[in-house]
Amino acid sequence: MFTRIFGKPKQEPNALSSLAKLHETLEMLEKKESLLLKKVSAEVDKAKEFTRAKNKRAAITCLKRKRLLEQQVEQLGNFQLRIHDQMILIEGAKATTDTVDALRTGAAAMKAMQKATNIDDVDKTMDEINEQTQNMKEIQNALANPIGYDFDEDELEAELEELEELELEEQILDTETTYPVPPVHVPQVNQPNRRPLNKNSKEEDEFATLEKEMAI
Repeated sequence: MFTRIFGKPKQEPNALSSLAKLHETLEMLEKKESLLLKKVSAEVDKAKEFTRAKNKRAAITCLKRKRLLEQQVEQLGNFQLRIHDQMILIEGAKATTDTVDALRTGAAAMKAMQKATNIDDVDKTMDEINEQTQNMKEIQNALANPIGYDFDEDELEAELEELEELELEEQILDTETTYPVPPVHVPQVNQPNRRPLNKNSKEEDEFATLEKEMAI
């Protein structure tokens, strides 16, 4: 309802739409300038024709129209310069605005991150990490212990001493029951004298063989 009464609210133009509008206007001015230049050239040609025809008044009229057209061309040139200046200013302002917006966004993001990671939260997080690490170590140590076995170290030491005493007693008993065996004297029996065994010569070997054959 309010829109019907007061009309649509006027939207502020942004840099991009303004630049697009300026580009469109600049193209229109360039086309008009080109058309006026063609008309200027046509008036010059007419003035030359009237001059050749000795029609001075008509030639002067053509030159007057040429002057008016040239003034319009100059005015259009000034308009184009104005538009170029405006485009340069808007582009510079847009770059400045974009830079400020980027810096503002970065500052807001930095502020949000600092708020999310203040020193108290960091200390609390580190305490939680240390606590979890300690709990995990205790769990690992508990898992490393054997299940269902609880040995008394003092009892094991006493049992080991008893085993050592028994071993020592057995060694003593083995030493007492083992008697030394006296050496056995074997009497020497007189053996008949024999010639020392010498390496027989070839003749002695043959003689011994002959005796054995005669004994048979």
